[in-house]
Amino acid sequence: MKLAYWMYAGPAHIGTLRVASSFKNVHAIMHAPLGDDYFNVMRSMLERERDFTAATASIVDRHVLARGSQERVVDNILRKDKEEHPDLIILTPTCTSSILQEDLKNFVNRASRISYSDVIFADVDHYQVNEIQAADRTLEQVVRYYLDRCHRQEKWDQFLTDAPSVNIIGIFTLGFHNQHDCRELRRLLRDLDIEINQIIPEGGSVEDLQNLPKAWFNLIPYREVGLMTAVYLNKEYGMPYISIAPMGAVDMAEWIRQIQKNVNTLTLSSSNKRVDYEPYIDGQTRFVSQAAWFSRSIDCQNLTGKETVVFGDTTHAASITKILVREMGIRVSCAGTYCKHDAEWFKEQIQDFCDEILITDDHAEVGDMIAHIEPSAIFGTQMERHIGKRLDIPCGVISAPVHIQNFPLGYRPFLGYEGTNQIADLIYNSFALGMEDHLLDIFGGHDTKEIISKSLSTDIVLIWNPESRLELSKIPRFAREKVERNTEKFARQKGIETITVEVMYAAKEAFNT
Repeated sequence: MKLAYWMYAGPAHIGTLRVASSFKNVHAIMHAPLGDDYFNVMRSMLERERDFTAATASIVDRHVLARGSQERVVDNILRKDKEEHPDLIILTPTCTSSILQEDLKNFVNRASRISYSDVIFADVDHYQVNEIQAADRTLEQVVRYYLDRCHRQEKWDQFLTDAPSVNIIGIFTLGFHNQHDCRELRRLLRDLDIEINQIIPEGGSVEDLQNLPKAWFNLIPYREVGLMTAVYLNKEYGMPYISIAPMGAVDMAEWIRQIQKNVNTLTLSSSNKRVDYEPYIDGQTRFVSQAAWFSRSIDCQNLTGKETVVFGDTTHAASITKILVREMGIRVSCAGTYCKHDAEWFKEQIQDFCDEILITDDHAEVGDMIAHIEPSAIFGTQMERHIGKRLDIPCGVISAPVHIQNFPLGYRPFLGYEGTNQIADLIYNSFALGMEDHLLDIFGGHDTKEIISKSLSTDIVLIWNPESRLELSKIPRFAREKVERNTEKFARQKGIETITVEVMYAAKEAFNT
């Protein structure tokens, strides 16, 4: 557990609540003090949900501290069982209530003997894992609970579907463009004549989880959530899985080839014909996706050699880094992720595509890295967008944590062939292009700040006096920002708080600019 005023990934109970509220007819109960129960409002606002979120707070107050929580927690479980008639109730503490060290598993056991609904305790270490890890673990726990029960009751149907079919695992509420990605995956699989057995947890029913093993294989579009479930299904039921993110033209083609390999392997034991998806890949790449054509256009070639920084979750940061370098010829000076638990996979994926790799969940460290590199554009989270605003560097948002802007009303997938078009547009439009710099220079632009600070981790506020600002404005815009940053760097090194024309010339001498 980490105390911070801003985090890339939230506390563990948020991950559990996201999974629970994604399933149909599942209710979550938080054992939490007032202040920890903001999830309902957050989800309703961002997802623009018409219905109330199926999550209830069992409040820890002074009365509970005096008498213990068992009576209140059990009463809340039974009350929701009677009012909502859910298929499953998930009880989760928060980081704060975990301090009480109460035996919540015992409370669940007591309630489950009386409740008509299934009741489970979210088996997550709230001190050791974050929102992403907790969501992955909770989904695997729910799937394991129902499949194990199916085995005990000897209700398991061991036969695969007649036609090729898949489970899509990891689409859930408050995911970054998840709903658009899911729609694109549906279209792709329909084109490939592959049926969708189940999509979990979003819109799925826990009563149908017993049918998961009927699919031929599993698709895991995002490593962050769903991978633990896929590994469990592979170990216990021998189900193959594909964990490649179908993002960008190259990985998109590899994803389809992996599907072809799995279908043809399992076709040997069925009456289905072998498939060849190469003509489909060729047609989609050349005529549906415009990204391959765009990467060879003069517009994209103007971006060749420009420096960028990429930061986000492992799936999106790795994919965008590879798209920038091998599909668009843009240099990635630094690529990073806040998913420290998956650092080894991330390093393995991008070590040949960037100059530097950063693994951190400290946004100040990310900000200092960006200020040091001074890239032409940033591709990151909403935090990197704010950092870019402070440094006057454009930023394209490519990863969670989510913001209301990441729930567009229009169709904006990141996966699939339509996703390649959306990503190409995002990358191209994130740079200051063509005449834009020149026009900003002619009309004064928006560079009117009197106090400019380009280092994000310093307490020194630098003040430019009127003469130095006038001198700075005479420098062409394409060189002005570099002069400005070098001058401020020189001033901080010398402990100077007010920048004069003399300081500017001294900095020029020091940096030879």
